[in-house]
Amino acid sequence: MEKLQSIEQYEQLKNGERTIFMFSADWCPDCTVIEPILPRLEADYPEYTFVEVDRDKFIDLCGELDIFGIPSFIAFHNGEEAGRFVSKNRKTLEEIEDFINGLAE
Repeated sequence: MEKLQSIEQYEQLKNGERTIFMFSADWCPDCTVIEPILPRLEADYPEYTFVEVDRDKFIDLCGELDIFGIPSFIAFHNGEEAGRFVSKNRKTLEEIEDFINGLAE
């Protein structure tokens, strides 16, 4: 999964056709649990660009987006927020797939 490098890159990717940002941190145990399933998600949903955002490197962005628990996901379609799966709870593959499948077209 691509890692976010800058706010400028965030703005560019957010305005792309379909992007899902995953907010995480290397110290987060729940983030580590879902890490092995991320390649499968990318393969199963090729219409999306998946981007990992390190919460600690982009703390101001997380504040702007009301990301207070990780891992969390926010999807954008052409610059508009299409959906979010934001909570402090551990996420399962099925919950993440349900989130992606439920995004507005």
